[in-house]
Amino acid sequence: MRYLRTDGRVGIRRPRPADEAEFVAAARRSRELHHPWLSAPDDAQAYAAYLAKLRRRDHSGYLICDRASGAIAGYANISGIILGALRGGFLGYAAFLPYSGTGHASAGIGLVVQHAFTALGLHRLEANIQPGNEPSRRVAGRLGFRLEGYSPDYLYIDGAWRDHERWAITAP
Repeated sequence: MRYLRTDGRVGIRRPRPADEAEFVAAARRSRELHHPWLSAPDDAQAYAAYLAKLRRRDHSGYLICDRASGAIAGYANISGIILGALRGGFLGYAAFLPYSGTGHASAGIGLVVQHAFTALGLHRLEANIQPGNEPSRRVAGRLGFRLEGYSPDYLYIDGAWRDHERWAITAP
């Protein structure tokens, strides 16, 4: 498998149509883990829409893979990419079972951040995290994101407007 970046047991690569079955199965297996924080594409139509979105100039997506098996351990996306004076985007991420809590996601998200600051030429990434989502808050803190603020009713997720904390990191 060819990876964009690797770090020990984790590598990141672009999602492909051939990943549909594995990705969808992992998303279904992880529904309880992700609820109510996010809904990963968990059927063929949603996965196709996800890939279509990643083809846009303002989006970039990555699979976080276990290098020993090649299995998809999670994924990360950068959306709303703006170049020019801002050179930033919004980072979203999730681990899949059975890799949640193993460090795969943290390592993979770190690789995505490095890739964003080097290959994509971005200067700033923002991660908007619901206050009760402790695993995502811990990942952001571990990777050097700083808590910058609080946004009430920020995103519509799982049938309701959800408050979010704004975490951000800038290129070194």
